[in-house]
Amino acid sequence: MADIAQRFPQNPILKPGQILPSIPGMNVECLLNPGVFRFGGQTCLLLRVAERPEQKISTTSFPIVNASGELEILEFDNADPRLDRSDPRVINFAGRDYLTTMSHLRLVQSEDGVNFREQAKCPPIFGQGDLESYGIEDCRVTQLGDIYYLTYTAVSENGVGIGLRSTTDWREFRRHGMILPPHNKDCAIFSERIGGKYYALHRPSSPFIGGNYIWLAESPDLEHWGHHRCLAQSRPGMWDSARVGAGAAPIRTAEGWLEIYHGADAENRYCWGALLLDLHAPWRVLARSHEPIMEPLAEYERTGFFGNVIFTNGHVVDGDTVTTYYGASDSVICGARFSIREILSTLHRGQR
Repeated sequence: MADIAQRFPQNPILKPGQILPSIPGMNVECLLNPGVFRFGGQTCLLLRVAERPEQKISTTSFPIVNASGELEILEFDNADPRLDRSDPRVINFAGRDYLTTMSHLRLVQSEDGVNFREQAKCPPIFGQGDLESYGIEDCRVTQLGDIYYLTYTAVSENGVGIGLRSTTDWREFRRHGMILPPHNKDCAIFSERIGGKYYALHRPSSPFIGGNYIWLAESPDLEHWGHHRCLAQSRPGMWDSARVGAGAAPIRTAEGWLEIYHGADAENRYCWGALLLDLHAPWRVLARSHEPIMEPLAEYERTGFFGNVIFTNGHVVDGDTVTTYYGASDSVICGARFSIREILSTLHRGQR
């Protein structure tokens, strides 16, 4: 099956040079994986902005939030045998892992869904506390009534978990803390309650038995989550053989909840597929993509900070059209449109 995405001809629509660093002395290295929502008649992206100091030839430096809550720059000699720089995203020094950049969230908005500008009224959203000392990443945004809920990856030396914040005006935010502990990410809350309960997709990870699978959890109050069930596993020999994870909140259709998800293979090539979940029993998987609905084919998707990656955790829906915004090659922001009916027509019933 061919890639069915209709990419924006203007792609990439945002590049690192279009966003100013949060403080002097930092460089914006990458723009990644925005949460997406509508507010005040505008299409809004909550960008993940990854920063680090300008690099020297002989050293590797990066920021963390220290125990005092202040930004601290760590610097290591590249010739030090205790330093492992083999992964451009994560380095290890003397047995301890660090991120090469620190991410925070930045709001941009658009009247036409293509040309975005930064929203000065919304302050940058930074990690806070010891569970977010390496930054916050890959935010999903779900609106329930008048409240917008932000689920994001909280990163620290303690691991990777799911943080939750909420807002009504995008100026003041309530922190709900870590709702799912390490190791967990890719959390997307459903846009309505089902049978009086809240539901969310998430991805706990196991380095030994099990793997990187999509799970479902339920909650009475959005803070306490339980009754976890595994929905979708990675599939050996296929495009999603190494890991799978949720995109944005599922889309309600007449046939079921449609979830666009990402999958990666052993070569870390990221593609997208879809799941169809029962409307009233979302733990029941009705259908799944056999082939990807989108692959990293464009040049800006194949080369960059980390190539062959397309990653979405945000979209808006207008009738049959779902407009996705995504990070390409962990570097730039792009857009693509799909027909919901066309996605549904590609799904294989009974697939898990």
